[in-house]
Amino acid sequence: MAEALDPAIPDDIERLAQAVLQAACDRKLMLATAESCTGGLLASLLTDMPGKSHAFERGFVTYAEVAKHEVLGVSREILATEGAVSEACARAMAEGALARSRADIAVSVTGFTDNAPGQPGGLVHVACARRGGPTRHRMEQFGDIGRAEVRLSALRTGLCLIRDALDDLAQAA
Repeated sequence: MAEALDPAIPDDIERLAQAVLQAACDRKLMLATAESCTGGLLASLLTDMPGKSHAFERGFVTYAEVAKHEVLGVSREILATEGAVSEACARAMAEGALARSRADIAVSVTGFTDNAPGQPGGLVHVACARRGGPTRHRMEQFGDIGRAEVRLSALRTGLCLIRDALDDLAQAA
């Protein structure tokens, strides 16, 4: 059970996190996160699972654009032309986390949790990079459902992408 985040994390997300961590442990793989709109929530969840958290290698919280560039190597061009909430940025964040860690799989989350001019609340881009494989991306439009619900929905999406990457590795073996 996720100790620090319980009961804030819904059961389905907790079960998904448990399954992802178990699969990573079984395959002796390490995970990393690069988070913006989730503010480290995914890293916190993955490190809150007793007996399995050793599969988590590191997390990057890069909320500001300058942090995305300085810490993860997201190019200024991507940030200027595509924006921080875009497929290109999510892919660059995941690939940057992979390059700057010892993880085998890295997932990134960037999005708008609140509705504002030019910021459609609930628009989230999630990407998952793995060593020796393609970087996958999903764009979600959760809608203006509130900051907490967008973040929880983004956790589900990120965990599903990690699960899919782990499944791909299992099938390739």
